[in-house]
Amino acid sequence: MVYRRKKHHKENLHLKKSHRTKRRTKDLDEIDEDLKEENAKKLINQELDFDKPGAAQNYCIHCARYFVNERALQDHFTTKVHKRRLKALELEPYTIEESERAAGKGNFIFAKKRKIETIVSENDINEDAKIMKVDED
Repeated sequence: MVYRRKKHHKENLHLKKSHRTKRRTKDLDEIDEDLKEENAKKLINQELDFDKPGAAQNYCIHCARYFVNERALQDHFTTKVHKRRLKALELEPYTIEESERAAGKGNFIFAKKRKIETIVSENDINEDAKIMKVDED
């Protein structure tokens, strides 16, 4: 009798599509949009939403995660996961023009590095905006 071959091995059930997309987080370019001054203010000062952890009052913009309380958020800032995300956000996201330059249409320019610091409050947003303006000049 010929057995039909399975799509995945019995030990690798975690490879199903539902499991691959279940914990999908924001990509770096989406987070870069959130780091802009007007979007960051909205995300830090969210209205109460009891469907989200901590009623949406403790949010890490860099990792796009909600936390139950302020202590959990402060502990998150010291973790490797958060520090890795800050390091990844240092490079500016790719643009269409940059991809065309890499393909041979124009001169290639390396992505610029920028200084990213953890944003906790509105005061941090204003300081971060000042630093980014100085770096651009």
